[in-house]
Amino acid sequence: MAEHLASIFGTEKDRVNCPFYFKIGACRHGDRCSRIHNRPTISPTLVLVNMYQRPDMITPGVDAQGQPIDPRKMQEHFEDFYEDIFEELSKFGEIENLNVCDNLADHMIGNVYVQFREEDQAAAAHTALQGRFYSGRPIVVDFSPVTDFREATCRQYEENSCNRGGYCNFMHVKQIGRDLRKKLFGRYRRPHRGRSRSPSPVHRRERRDRDDYRHGGGGGGRGRDDYRGGGGGGRGRGRGGGGSRHERYDDGGRRRHGGSPPPRRARSPVRENSEERRAKIEQWNREREEKQG
Repeated sequence: MAEHLASIFGTEKDRVNCPFYFKIGACRHGDRCSRIHNRPTISPTLVLVNMYQRPDMITPGVDAQGQPIDPRKMQEHFEDFYEDIFEELSKFGEIENLNVCDNLADHMIGNVYVQFREEDQAAAAHTALQGRFYSGRPIVVDFSPVTDFREATCRQYEENSCNRGGYCNFMHVKQIGRDLRKKLFGRYRRPHRGRSRSPSPVHRRERRDRDDYRHGGGGGGRGRDDYRGGGGGGRGRGRGGGGSRHERYDDGGRRRHGGSPPPRRARSPVRENSEERRAKIEQWNREREEKQG
């Protein structure tokens, strides 16, 4: 029986634990869900809930004044936001993935998922972001159970064939340009050692898989007037004038995280598979039951 329960943990057959929260870190039923949401106390992944405010929040493709929005302006607006968030979060450590949901349902719209290389880096970011504001709105941050974005993303959306549209329950990850990907994530590339100039087939496959689910890259010098921290202080950069990007963040009177990221401890299992993740959450459940008993 125990082996059977472990094998179905976090799947549709599991009638105790919510499979959507396990895979996606979000559930359309929220706290009213009939199944358990196993919220991790530590994880390499954070979710910043409803953080990205797209220009067509009310009606897709139309601004607040009812005027159509040029798709190029929409993409530019998003990439400005993405670069701003990436630079702020990278203070805490190396970013493995930074994904922004393009879904329209309330429990997923504008969700930002950031996966750090190590759990202690995510913990430092989690602590530092508490009580802070972005563009006048409080930042809601929590640890997320998502560690494998391949299971969380909608494959049909990637193939432009999802018939559920923005209300799909799997992640519709908003894409950025190749140049911005290269600019942001290129800083983490490590030189190959040895005589061979071309990586092995295994390395090529790993790099291709990593690139498929990383979202970063280039374009610089954009202004960010739409995203001023703490409800409005500071000026934008580039087109919007001078001033630092960090002026858009307000820490509510507390000291900002600064300087170099915290010292590295043991490397966290950021690439664990679903079976390993289920075993870990099952262990959390056992420990919680022992404490309650």
